[in-house]
Amino acid sequence: MTSKKLKLGLYWGASCGGCDISTLEIAENILKVIEIADIVLWPCIVDFKYEDVKNYPDKYMDVCLFNGGVRNSETREIAELLRKKSKVMVAYGACSSFGGIPSLANLYTKESILERSYKTTESTDNPQGTLPQTSYKMPEGELHIPELYGSVYRLKDVIDVDYFIPGCPPTAKQTWNVIEVIAAGKLPPKGSVIGASDKTVCDECPFEKKTEGVRIERFKRPHLEKPDLTPKPELKNKPQCLLEQGFVCVGSATRSGCEAQCLKANMPCRGCYGPPPEIDDQGAKIASAIGSLIDSRGDTKRGEAIAAQIVDPVGTFYRFGVANSVLKRSKISSPL
Repeated sequence: MTSKKLKLGLYWGASCGGCDISTLEIAENILKVIEIADIVLWPCIVDFKYEDVKNYPDKYMDVCLFNGGVRNSETREIAELLRKKSKVMVAYGACSSFGGIPSLANLYTKESILERSYKTTESTDNPQGTLPQTSYKMPEGELHIPELYGSVYRLKDVIDVDYFIPGCPPTAKQTWNVIEVIAAGKLPPKGSVIGASDKTVCDECPFEKKTEGVRIERFKRPHLEKPDLTPKPELKNKPQCLLEQGFVCVGSATRSGCEAQCLKANMPCRGCYGPPPEIDDQGAKIASAIGSLIDSRGDTKRGEAIAAQIVDPVGTFYRFGVANSVLKRSKISSPL
């Protein structure tokens, strides 16, 4: 451990805030963090001002953990500022690493999103149809509102990123391991994914795959049906793989490191740790794997009917990674 205390920054972009909460889930280890690091930026916890950060010398922060994607001009401006002020920039969590759930918005135009959000949602009370303004006149002058981009972007799409920590959110154990690595100054080569494995979630899964002959005749939804949890002697006394039971699970195309927490709660993997290094497109990989298991019996229409039982295929296969996919966005969404 270094004798000099680290200067640590944390920032929240386009995300739900779960990553900030996960940082606190290291429990009593938060006291150890205080011993080894000074928190010089954490808007979720302390009232920092952008002007304060601008006045920091360049490379003032040893490490910045940036969670959330880039959705508007303000987030991009702050990302660029924090890159300038940080020695090491870390994309923390699924949203900053892959676009996360917010990047599902890349399937739609900015105009349609605003229309739905401010005019047509069931709970909206907006008879004048007012939409967010790009500027607002105030007594002291005109206030400029951040521009909403036509797509959600990964952090590395707008600035240079040194390391990636996946997860929605990263586990407390993973977060603490990363902090220890940073404190010890034993960071891996630039561009590495830290706090996770190069294997897949299947390698940590408490369920077991059959070796051959499995075909899916019907897809099931976990909130409507329960999986068969009976241990089977022919499966090493484990229950059968959830995907083979008809529950869409993307563990075979997802990097491990989460300790298969969802599967240990009898829920299918949703893919928040992103693809392992040998997979370029997580959604395409799992779609291919599932397609090979469908019991079409050589009948195209039968196969299509079974596949149609998967509700929202894009939101299922690319739940956390539309911005990380080969397409990145639908062609109707505008590029940065």
